[in-house]
Amino acid sequence: MKNVIMYTDGACRHNPGPGGWGVWYSCDEKEQIVRGAEKDTTNNRMELTAAIMGLRALTQPCSVQLYTDSQYVQKGIKEWVIGWQKRQWRTSTGAAVKNQDLWQVLLEEAARHQVHWHWVKAHAGNVYNERADALARQAIDELL
Repeated sequence: MKNVIMYTDGACRHNPGPGGWGVWYSCDEKEQIVRGAEKDTTNNRMELTAAIMGLRALTQPCSVQLYTDSQYVQKGIKEWVIGWQKRQWRTSTGAAVKNQDLWQVLLEEAARHQVHWHWVKAHAGNVYNERADALARQAIDELL
């Protein structure tokens, strides 16, 4: 199984509004990037989409060290999703889980790999997190 280091990030202008996502990853000492954008979205949807698309870009099962600056993604996948599933995609207060469609896709993509989820502080000088952020912002610029 190949080892992958992956950094994902999402961005949104005028949340909600135009949004972008970016992924930087390294596999077999080769750097890869993917990015994309949507016209009307939210920051959280772009953060989830970045993780989904990063994992989807891998053509075979891998051991992935996935870094995100989104506590929403990191805590959601490591802590909250189990309870949401037990409650038929309801929060502890009974409300419908936001972005359920993307959480379900993320679970499917993650199941193909051995993913180790990590949170990193945004805009704190981490070169790879900054690259993923720049890719997300660039995707928005290309959309507009």
